[in-house]
Amino acid sequence: MGGELKADGSGKVYGVEVMTPREAMSPGAAKARDFYAMKPDAPIIMREFGYYSLEAWEADPDCEVKPSDWEGFQRYLAEQCKWDDPGVTRVGGLGWTEAEFIPRFDVAVLEDRGDHELVRDGAGRHVLFFKGRRSGFMPEYVDHPVKDRRTWEENCLWRLDPKDPRRYEGLEARMAQAREGANRGNAVVQGTIGGYMYLRSLMGPEDLLYKFHDDPGLIHECMKAWLALADAVTEAHQRHVTIDELFIAEDICYKCGPLISPDMMREFLFPYYAQLLDNIKRRNIDRTRHVFFQLDTDGWSKPVLPLYASLGMDYCSPFEVASGCDVVAIGKEFPDLLMSGGIDKRILAMGCDAIDKHLDHIMPAMRRRGGYTPTSDHGVPAEVPFKDFLYYRRRLLEYSK
Repeated sequence: MGGELKADGSGKVYGVEVMTPREAMSPGAAKARDFYAMKPDAPIIMREFGYYSLEAWEADPDCEVKPSDWEGFQRYLAEQCKWDDPGVTRVGGLGWTEAEFIPRFDVAVLEDRGDHELVRDGAGRHVLFFKGRRSGFMPEYVDHPVKDRRTWEENCLWRLDPKDPRRYEGLEARMAQAREGANRGNAVVQGTIGGYMYLRSLMGPEDLLYKFHDDPGLIHECMKAWLALADAVTEAHQRHVTIDELFIAEDICYKCGPLISPDMMREFLFPYYAQLLDNIKRRNIDRTRHVFFQLDTDGWSKPVLPLYASLGMDYCSPFEVASGCDVVAIGKEFPDLLMSGGIDKRILAMGCDAIDKHLDHIMPAMRRRGGYTPTSDHGVPAEVPFKDFLYYRRRLLEYSK
């Protein structure tokens, strides 16, 4: 698991009890800390959001090492794109786009519909997939596990028990790795499914809207369980590490704006977020550390930025251009906001001239500003040829020096 952790002259452990000094940081960690500090003209972090292009690249002659050799492909891509070492250490245990059930529902095919099959997934939803293919496209969600208090208690509540020992299996080993990362200067990032995404995974987007009006008590019961679990898991992690960032996967916006009203956010989400943030700050081993709060949402996110900023949110991603997000304009309007994403995935498929024009609009201004990491505004789509992806990333290397 590595050697003894470095400490300062008083014996305080770097990254856990005190901030790691810059001279002891890894290069990636130093870049990440400059990003968090919004240092103007600092070299840009080299990383990418993700990929929906791997199947297409498998058949692309310009991709010399194929994604089917995943480890080799990752090494190849890292060399071609000069990825930075991460600079962050992520600690999980709280879900992402689905509630963190233990145990998960048994996955089962419920119905054969010819070219499609109806499947119960691990989150208890009934999902219509193409037969034999369950990823790489947006499926149809037919049903969700929570209809009322009875189904909430029978199907889901007991799966969110914060005292279930299975949640903490391997905790010591995971936290040893997290402490090593923090010792190198990495920011420790606690991820969790956000309240809206969590409620949507339980009830579905349409029924959830009715429940806000018809059964607000049930919504609050679900959010109390969310908070109890998030608080217990973060408390277990904070016995070992100082948390630098709380990352909430929310997806609360669509193309034209937020999916629920500001009043709904304030009533059903924000009290639970505020309590969790307060508890994290109070428990942190190094209480001098600022706890960054990142909101992850697709869609037209600008209207929700002031709302979440009222809670202390100071970082947002991924700024989808198709929904009207221009990171240069939003960055000017919110000069203290940390930002990542904002590279139009559609333009990456339009050739080098279009890529040049797009990056020349964004990168000079955002590097001068600081606090920005460029990535595609979602996974790189299959329409992007591998050579054009490399062209885009090599152009970004001009801003990483």
